[in-house]
Amino acid sequence: MGRDVIIACDFNNKEEVVRFLEKFKETKPFVKIGMELFYAQGPDIVRTIKGMGHKIFLDLKLHDIPNTVKKSMSVLAGLDVDMCNVHAAGTKAMMSAAIEGLTRADGTRPLLIAVTQLTSTSEEMMQEELWIERPIDETVLHYASNAKEAGLDGVVCSPLEAGKVHDFCGAGFVTVTPGVRFADGDVGDQKRVTTPAKAREIGSDYIVVGRPITQADDPVEAYNRCVAEFVG
Repeated sequence: MGRDVIIACDFNNKEEVVRFLEKFKETKPFVKIGMELFYAQGPDIVRTIKGMGHKIFLDLKLHDIPNTVKKSMSVLAGLDVDMCNVHAAGTKAMMSAAIEGLTRADGTRPLLIAVTQLTSTSEEMMQEELWIERPIDETVLHYASNAKEAGLDGVVCSPLEAGKVHDFCGAGFVTVTPGVRFADGDVGDQKRVTTPAKAREIGSDYIVVGRPITQADDPVEAYNRCVAEFVG
């Protein structure tokens, strides 16, 4: 499996994201559609971006009772996305139900990954606010193991944890890692971050990069720099 850079297209509306993606003339980056854009525009934004030639990670982080997640995933299965996700905290039963709902009649489905702990969550926050007393590294690996047992393809985790996830769950278990910033950039609201080059060294399969590309003076140049540092 090759590495890839996913651009987080956290825009307010269709016009903004289309204007942004039209800047990419020679390549069609893998893009992430998150809650903000999907809730504002609905499924049509997926069809629009797919029609422009991009792979899509639909980042909705479903977390509900198994039957509700199964039915929701059956709806998302009708969209031509390449990757989607759930929260690993929803239990193995919920994740297994998600797989069932996402799998089409012909047996095909997008990649399904699970969020372990958000990269905006520090160990202190996890223990004091969420009452998860285990160290964050152990928690992430336990959630990743649950996701693998449920039949998922991988997890969303911090790039700092990607290598450990591979050691624990196998090299073929996908790690999708936000929290990536250039060495000379602002970390924003992220707590557990690293650079594209370091993410490659640690073992991330996909890195998700938003503001360092979308808010750059030259987004195409920033994307190419990110690809060069991560993919090589």
